[in-house]
Amino acid sequence: MSKIELLSPAGDMNKLKTAFYYGADAVYIGGKSMSLRALAGNFTNEELVEAVEYAHKLGKKVYVTVNIFGKNEDIETAEEYFKFLEKINVDGAIVSDTGLIYLARTVAPNLKINLSTQANTLNYKTVEFWKNQGLTRVILARELSLKEIDEISKKVPDMEIETFIHGAMCISYSGRCLLSDYRTGRKSNRGECVQACRWQYEIREKGSNSDYVEIEEDERGTYILNSKDLNLLDYIAELDSAGVCSFKVEGRMKSEYYLATVINAYRRAIDSYYANGKQYKTDQTFQTELKKTAHREFTTAYLLGENDRTVNYNDSQSKGTHKFIAKVLGYDSEEKCAIIEMRNRFKVGDKLEILSPNETFNKIIQVEKMTDLDGKEILDAKLVQQKIKLFTDIPLAEGDILRNEI
Repeated sequence: MSKIELLSPAGDMNKLKTAFYYGADAVYIGGKSMSLRALAGNFTNEELVEAVEYAHKLGKKVYVTVNIFGKNEDIETAEEYFKFLEKINVDGAIVSDTGLIYLARTVAPNLKINLSTQANTLNYKTVEFWKNQGLTRVILARELSLKEIDEISKKVPDMEIETFIHGAMCISYSGRCLLSDYRTGRKSNRGECVQACRWQYEIREKGSNSDYVEIEEDERGTYILNSKDLNLLDYIAELDSAGVCSFKVEGRMKSEYYLATVINAYRRAIDSYYANGKQYKTDQTFQTELKKTAHREFTTAYLLGENDRTVNYNDSQSKGTHKFIAKVLGYDSEEKCAIIEMRNRFKVGDKLEILSPNETFNKIIQVEKMTDLDGKEILDAKLVQQKIKLFTDIPLAEGDILRNEI
């Protein structure tokens, strides 16, 4: 049996490198067009070539999203794009539109196609249909339960099954939404979603005099369309047994710190599962980690069956328990100092926690001495992105992150 693939989002090249450093087996990324996250940084064609080469040197994979719902005007562009993706040897294209899938199979027959969650796949007959069309993988809709996922994988055992395991959820769970179009004219299904579901709303009821009477959840109103965040970390064993081969984390527009935190937690949890079986979940470190970055209240959505408690009424999202202080650029073992790039203010005397895929994970550095690169002593680091020498005996590595409790 092959090991579960941990699949990370990557909004740009820096985030791609972060995802791989913290343990992702694969990433999904978007180009400058044809993708449903047009507001992310995304990749030019030249950057896509670089991304694929970088990943393959590490023995890792890159999937490219081509998941808009296409119009006539998109066909010519899509044809050239599919040919390009096949040529640069991406590991798969994530597509939702039936016509674009047909086009890809015609003009780029060696390009593997992963059916996007936007296609709303809910049953094994649909999966069987797409297998017969030559698709390699189906990303199931979020509305499915464990029982339903297991039945699908048993009915169509030679199809790869991918599911979302963590991250933000659209109020339209599998993503086809018109709210952004209605509120702002920005088309969700063309990659321009403004996440209007995250806004604070007030409900009004039409009265007998044709006026509207305000009904408030509380004095602040309510986030009536704001979904909780998916968190299935405690169900790795069950999803593995149900035939899921790829665990997908949402978040191409999320921060580098978010990616590092979440991917690191899931990497460690999956590795612990293979070492310890279901006992992995007794280690609360993994769940604690997920709370250290911005998130909404967590939910298992429909994994365990029907669920009417998936809305996050209180706020858009919490800040998390920790904040990103600095990124490690390297370590000088002779001077015993790390070169770091500052992100948030900190001072001599502060305690910084290490986020790392290595054995230094969660160790604490007491800040006793730091200087700028010219050797001038710094007591209060308050210049964003300033490069600083932080003196410590703990051998940090390039890509590590320093954080502290909020």
